[in-house]
Amino acid sequence: MLIYKIFRQPEWAELEADGTTKGAPIDVADGYIHFSTAEQARETAAKHFAGESDLILAALEADLLEPLKWEPSRGGALFPHLYRELTTDDIAWTAPLPLKDGAHIFPDLVP
Repeated sequence: MLIYKIFRQPEWAELEADGTTKGAPIDVADGYIHFSTAEQARETAAKHFAGESDLILAALEADLLEPLKWEPSRGGALFPHLYRELTTDDIAWTAPLPLKDGAHIFPDLVP
């Protein structure tokens, strides 16, 4: 199953340069890296990245991430959280997440 992480351009550039990241400031503060499922990704973008352009969507294979925990968050839904640094080797693929008419345009995501 693929899960998704949205990166701002500076966060993505840092990951590419260093090969590893502790995540965005919210990830560092919470002590884990936040991800979304295909069903959750659009709402995550709208809630946490509204109006932001130049975003990168990264897809990761959940079964290959350890220690990944599924924990309740928005509305009690389970969200994947990674309790270690993320590396470029963890990422299956990336795609730009452009903004058009105030909404992010997602590639086809397979739940």
